[in-house]
Amino acid sequence: MDTLIIAIHVIVSIFLVVTILLQAGKGASIGSSFGATSSQALFGATGPTSFLAKITIACAVVFMLTSLYLTYLSGLKEDSSLIQDVPVVETTPAPPQEKTEEPE
Repeated sequence: MDTLIIAIHVIVSIFLVVTILLQAGKGASIGSSFGATSSQALFGATGPTSFLAKITIACAVVFMLTSLYLTYLSGLKEDSSLIQDVPVVETTPAPPQEKTEEPE
């Protein structure tokens, strides 16, 4: 189940980035980037704004829900360590070495 949610999260993340990058900037028409003379012809009568906005909103909602669910799942996991059963080895520090001066 966790793997399925992670896969959905990654796919929606990529799709969200693509839909955001496809949206038109201020004063630009997305249809012109595809060579069309009118943006109405590319996405139907409603135009690209409402079509891409609805897809972006849907992707954002799914992204937020999967993010919250994955955060919830990460909080449920118990803390465990791979070296939990390794015995502790106590060592004594080596005595400091005396500095000897060499003749010049």
